[in-house]
Amino acid sequence: MYEGIVQDLIDELGKLPGIGPKSAQRIAFHILQTKSFDVSRLAEVLSEVRDKARFCENCGNVTDQELCVVCRDPRRNQASICVVEEAKDVAAIERTREFHGLYHVLGGAINPMAGVGPDNLSIKQLVKRIADSSVTEVIIATNPNLEGEATASYLSRLLVQPDLKVTRLALGLPVGGDLEYADEVTLGRAFEGRRVVPS
Repeated sequence: MYEGIVQDLIDELGKLPGIGPKSAQRIAFHILQTKSFDVSRLAEVLSEVRDKARFCENCGNVTDQELCVVCRDPRRNQASICVVEEAKDVAAIERTREFHGLYHVLGGAINPMAGVGPDNLSIKQLVKRIADSSVTEVIIATNPNLEGEATASYLSRLLVQPDLKVTRLALGLPVGGDLEYADEVTLGRAFEGRRVVPS
């Protein structure tokens, strides 16, 4: 649609996940039209992130050091580990300010159709972490989809051991949602997870 370098920029931006053709075009024109936009700083940060970003040796979270900020924090509850699929899930849970334990990032979810089995995830590292520490609770916080449920089911069977409580995040209706738009699985989970209303 556009010629030369402008189209090249749009094409490259469009390769990013979640960025469709219209978003790529919008971002490209923002870069072109905003004189204060620091293109060299963006290029520098992109280069640095490729060189310096790594995964925490303990939990698999994204960091630029040997251990991530959560694993380095001595105030975190060492007896509780929340298992998530991706590092971005750690950020989502941290925003709630409800969880004060440690994390374990699996690096995905079990998905036989895509050739991802338990051996492709950091499940062995999780089992080793639990065996080598005083962990008393593992919270499974995988996504509420087919792959996440398969992973949660696998982990709940694998982690059965005395003195270890394995829990799953509650699933149900979103705040602000309408019952008529809820799918059967979500509505069914909401019924399973119902609780007594305080009087």
